[in-house]
Amino acid sequence: MQTIKNQTFGGERPLFESHDLRLEEVTILEGESALKECSNIEAIKCRFEGNYPLWHVHGFKVIGCHFAVGGRSALWYSDQLLMKDTVIEAPKMFREMQDLELENVVIHDADETFWRCRDIKIRNLELHNGTYPFMFSQNICIDGLTSDSKYVFQYVKDVEIRNAKITTKDAFWEVENVTIYDSVLDGEYLGWHSKNLRLVRCHITGEQPLCYAHGLILEECTFGPDCDRTFEYSTLQADIKGRITNIKNPASGCITADEIGSVTLDENIKQPADCRIIDRSKTPSGETICPTLS
Repeated sequence: MQTIKNQTFGGERPLFESHDLRLEEVTILEGESALKECSNIEAIKCRFEGNYPLWHVHGFKVIGCHFAVGGRSALWYSDQLLMKDTVIEAPKMFREMQDLELENVVIHDADETFWRCRDIKIRNLELHNGTYPFMFSQNICIDGLTSDSKYVFQYVKDVEIRNAKITTKDAFWEVENVTIYDSVLDGEYLGWHSKNLRLVRCHITGEQPLCYAHGLILEECTFGPDCDRTFEYSTLQADIKGRITNIKNPASGCITADEIGSVTLDENIKQPADCRIIDRSKTPSGETICPTLS
C-alpha cells in the first residue's frame, strides 16, 4: 500500500482512480472529486475541504478525520466504509451507500444525511441540525445516538436502535419493522403511519404520538404529561408505566396503563373499534387484562 503523508491536494480529481492508498494528515483543499473511483483507501487524520471527495469508493477507512463545511456531499455511491472518531460539518453526507460502520462520529449539519443507504452499524453518533436524516434507508443497527435534527428516520425499514436521545418532530413516519430500546423520544407526532414499530422501556413526550400505527407494540414505556390524543386510529398492544394524559380513538388491540387521565371515544373512531383500555389504578389486583407482549 502506498502512503502519502503531510501533503496538500486541490483542484479537480487530484487522486482520481487511486487504489491501495493510505493518506496520513493530508488536506484536500477546494475542488471536486479528489478520490473518485477509488478502492482500498485509508484516510488517517485528514482534512477534507473540497466537494464530493469520496464518490464511487469501494473499501475505505476514515479515522480521526475532519470534513469542513466545503466538503459537502462527501461520501456517495460507495461501500465497505469504516469511519471512527470523525467530525463532520458538511451536509448531505452518505448517499446511496451500503456496508457502513461508524463509531464516535459527530455530524454538525445532518441535512439529508444517510439517504438510501443500507446495512449500517453505528455506535455513538451525534446528529445536529438539518432535516430528514436516514430517509429511505434500511437494515440499520444503532447503539448510542443523540439527535436534534428534524424529521429523523422517515420511510426506514428493519431498524434497531438502543440508548438514543432524539429531540425532533415527525420522527419515524411510515417506518416498517423498527424496534427502539431504552431511549428518550421527544417531539410531536411520533411514529405516524408506522408498521410494526416496537418501543421497549422508552420515554415519550410531545403531542399526538403514535397515531395511524399498525402493529404497534409498547413495553414498559412512560409518557410525558404533554402526550394527548395518543394512539388515534392505531392497532396496538401497549404496557404503559405511570400516567398517560389522554388516549383517543384507538382502533383495536389492548392498552394498559398505571393511570389514564382521560379517554376519548367519539363518532369518528375507526372500525373495528374494539380496543381494550385498562386503567390499573381502577382494576382489581391480579386480574389478567392483556395478552403477553412478545
